[in-house]
Amino acid sequence: MTTSTIAAPRSDAPTVAPPPARALRGKPWTPYVFLAPFFVLFAVFVLLPIGLGLWASLHRWSLGLPHRPFVGVDNYADLVSGESVLSVEFWKGMRATAIFTVASAPLLVVVPFGLALLLNRAFPGRTFFRAAFFAPYVLGVAVTGLLWNYLLDSRLGPVNQILGAVGLPDDIAWTTSLPAGWVALVIATLWWTLGFNTVIYLAALADVPAELYDAAKVDGAGAWQRLWAVTLPGIARVLQFVVMITIIASANMYGQSALITREQPGKATRTAIGFIAHTGIEGFDIGSSSAMSMILAVSLMVVSAIVFLLFRKVGDQE
Repeated sequence: MTTSTIAAPRSDAPTVAPPPARALRGKPWTPYVFLAPFFVLFAVFVLLPIGLGLWASLHRWSLGLPHRPFVGVDNYADLVSGESVLSVEFWKGMRATAIFTVASAPLLVVVPFGLALLLNRAFPGRTFFRAAFFAPYVLGVAVTGLLWNYLLDSRLGPVNQILGAVGLPDDIAWTTSLPAGWVALVIATLWWTLGFNTVIYLAALADVPAELYDAAKVDGAGAWQRLWAVTLPGIARVLQFVVMITIIASANMYGQSALITREQPGKATRTAIGFIAHTGIEGFDIGSSSAMSMILAVSLMVVSAIVFLLFRKVGDQE
């Protein structure tokens, strides 16, 4: 029988030094070092544009003119007065923005949620349908706008031809009349962007514990009861996020109006963003357009705060 021996370490063998302590560990400024890149990007791309926009809104700034005199709140007073042409057109744009937001935001919240509930089930081809519904979202607004402008053309568009084939009116002026123009914009936007909210909902539904559904079934809860008692509370924060970003995105709609309806009829579908772009880029009036942007931004902040308070109130009641 042989006995195995363990060789003793050689005295001349190189010793491995322990890893050096991290230089940043324990330092009070360590978190700020890691947050610095975000702060820099946030300052450059968010805070700086806001500051420049606010500064421009307080000046009479016309492109091409060397002087930019400080006028205080005169740009805002002119817009609020409702007397000038600029003011009248801006508030028409704000009204159009409100119409589109009220018409599209509920659909862009509810329809993707229902679609996510269906796609969250296990069935053959689920991955394909998830990709198919998300695919339009990767298209640019130019492609989407031109596509729907062709589809909804009153004379040559396939939509009216299909309607005529099934015995429905086939002479609807989708892009040049109201309320058909708003219907066209809402449908096109829903088709284009519902995939984004659907993906967010799917991620939230995957985080709802399956044990809660099993417990609800044991207690005799039906499908609707499980939806209200388990699903909606489980995704409440995500739902709040979706509602907020959907309202903000709808209020910033511009490309669809410019490409599908061409802001017709009579600029009735020109949103606030469209008029701001027209005033600043085509009218060279940077001061007034910046003031309009600030008014729109504050309006969205107020709406977002109301949505936040409503969700908080509902959560407290639960």
